[in-house]
Formats: sequence, C-alpha cells, structure tokens
Amino acid sequence: MEGLGLNLKCRFCNNPVHDVFLDLGYTPLANSYVKKSNISKPEANFPLCAYVCRKCFLVQIDEEEKPENIFTDYAYFSSYSKTWLQHTEEFADEIINRFHLKKDSKIVEIASNDGYLLKNFKKKNIPILGIEPASNVAKIARKKGIPTVNKFFSNKTAVELVKRGETADILIAINVLPHVPNLNDFLKGIKKILKSNGTVVIQFSAYLSKLISQREFDTIYHEHYSYFSFYTLDKIFETHGLKIFDVDELKIHGGSLRIYATHKKHKVNVSTKIQKLILKEKKLGLRNLKTYTDFSDKVIKLKFELWKFFINAHKQGKKIVCYGAPAKGNTLLNYCGIKNDLIEFTVDISPHKQGFYLPGTHIPIMNPNHIKKNKPDYVLILAWNLKEEIMEQMKFIRRWGGKFVVPIPNVRIIQ
Repeated sequence: MEGLGLNLKCRFCNNPVHDVFLDLGYTPLANSYVKKSNISKPEANFPLCAYVCRKCFLVQIDEEEKPENIFTDYAYFSSYSKTWLQHTEEFADEIINRFHLKKDSKIVEIASNDGYLLKNFKKKNIPILGIEPASNVAKIARKKGIPTVNKFFSNKTAVELVKRGETADILIAINVLPHVPNLNDFLKGIKKILKSNGTVVIQFSAYLSKLISQREFDTIYHEHYSYFSFYTLDKIFETHGLKIFDVDELKIHGGSLRIYATHKKHKVNVSTKIQKLILKEKKLGLRNLKTYTDFSDKVIKLKFELWKFFINAHKQGKKIVCYGAPAKGNTLLNYCGIKNDLIEFTVDISPHKQGFYLPGTHIPIMNPNHIKKNKPDYVLILAWNLKEEIMEQMKFIRRWGGKFVVPIPNVRIIQ
C-alpha cells in the first residue's frame, strides 16, 4: 500500500519512501500527559503513519514534531521498574567483566535519563558521563551525583566533548536510537567520541522482528522515529565506518536487540551470532516488502479482538481499569478508540505521572493503591512488557475474583 501525496525521503539512504507499514491516524504525542486544568482545552494531534523504505527496509515515521518539543521536559523516568533496574545492573556487571573496565576507563551514556544505569558504574569507581536532553531529568541525575551534560547528542555535541577531552572507552545508548530523527548525524557523533579501540553498545526495544511477529504496534509513536532490523542497522553502521561484532536478542521490553560495534580499523573477533541472526531475519521475510505492507491487516485483527473483549465485558456490567501510563498504552488506546467512558482510570507507580490524564483518552492516572479501593473486575495491563512484575505487584486482585488482561500479541485474560 502506498501513501498519497507524501514527499518523504528515507532518513538513512535518502530514497523516496511511499510504502505504508502502518497508519495509526491522528494522535497526540504519546507522552503529552494532560493537566487537570487543561482537560477541556483542545489537544494537538499529529499524523502517526509508519512507512518502509523499499531500498534499505528502514521503517520510519516523518518528523511531525521536533525532538526539542518532545524531550526537553520529559515524563519518563527509568528508575520506577524493578525489572528494568535489575536488567541494567546485570548489564553493567557484564560490561565491566567483559571489557575488563578499570578506574582509568571512561563510560559515556547517551540519553542517560536519571542515572539509572550509570550509578552502577559509579559504585565501582569507574569514571562516567551522562548526556541527557531533558533538563528536568538531568537535574535529578545530577542530584544523585551523576555528572550529566544537558544536551541532545549530535555530531556537534560530540565535537564539543572531544575538545574537552571527553572520549569513550565504552559508549552506551539504551532505547535512544529509535528516538533520533537525524540518524546519519548521530552516527557521525558516535564515531567521533568513541576511542580508536572503544566499543559502542546500542540497545533498543521495538526490534522489528518482534514488532511484526508479536503485533507490537503500540510501540509505534511520535517519539520513535525509526524501527530497525539487524540487516538495516548493519548497513547504517557500515556506512559510517563502524562494524558490528556481536549481537544479543533480549526478552526485556517485549523483545530488544543489543549490538556491540567498534571502528572498522579496530581488529576484533566477529561473533557467529551475527550470521545466524541475518539468516533468521531473512526467513522471517524482513527483506521482503510484502512482509511490511501486510502488517496493517494483522493489527486490524488485534483491534477487533480488543473491541470484542470490551463489548462482552460491558454487556456483563464488568468494571475495567488499566495498569500503567506508558507511551505504548496511549498509542493502543487512541488507535482503538477506547476512552474514559469504558475505562474509569489507570494507575502508575511513577509519581511524575500521577494526577495527570492520558493524552487523547483523558483517562485519569492514579496511585496503584486506587485499585484496592475500587476492586475492578479486570486490570488491562498497558505496560505489558512488564506484565510479570505488575501481576506480582497486583496479585491481591484475585481476592475478589479480579483478572488481568494482556493486549499484546493477542488479548489474553489471566486469572
């Protein structure tokens, strides 16, 4: 399927892009939570349509809103999930051991958020530097004693840091690459700040293989400009003089990819996992345009599944609430047209979201204790990537016969 009247060029290879991957209509920005005082005011809505480049197979959305207007004052803080904190602590230990890091090594993290990861290196007295665009988040990181540069990472930022003597033995970017509209400039910056024998570690969720096979359409929102297969990512890095030498497929966040890369000139052993993953992606059809253009039909079927659940529950007079106020949840609810007439409230463990309303649907965000008071029949888990942690935290709903509902990859009711 081709989009009409679009003049979009691929942000990597500059090829004209016309083929629609998934059109989610017009929605507000996924993290633009609404204050109570603004609840009656009109919200800004933007087209949310993902396209696929038939030359390099990069899935992407147009830059409908500038990163400066999304990430400068940001509602997402990384330190409110036990699952995620445990994952990053294990990751830090793995990096320290694998690369034999010492007190003269330098760790630089791009989009370092509130210091959730870098604190683990600090504990081991390894020098660190965070680069974080959101001023409110960077402020909290600094309060924790994490040295943080409050800037967007770019080639220009890299040049400035290198002039100050800030170069990286290990450069880390977790869940940031999809958020970058100017990919080629970002990769130039990575190459610039990375020491000649340094390693860059990139990890991101919404890995295309899982996004397509598990119908994870809700991971598409305006903050995510690009969605990568390993095949495409390898091309991008190679173009910028960097080589990927190892890769891991991870279960975290519904399926993530972690890659390790270095300068092309730096001699390093290349893992056999790379070729295996390339073949795996090929079998999944990730180099076949039809795989991408057929995705919309799979998402429409999931939308009908969710509607069927709500219709049946409504007929039976059941009360439904949600757990979580993640960006992905806002994509799911807005695309499916599920609003506050069907869902009384959602809860979120982050105090930075409590007291606000979800964008578009205007569902109020409460403290998790609100579920105990209201005793709903169903808890729809919007943050399904953390479902095990949430179901353990909320297991008390079973006392009154409450059930959990997981919407992805299909609608499942869990008692």
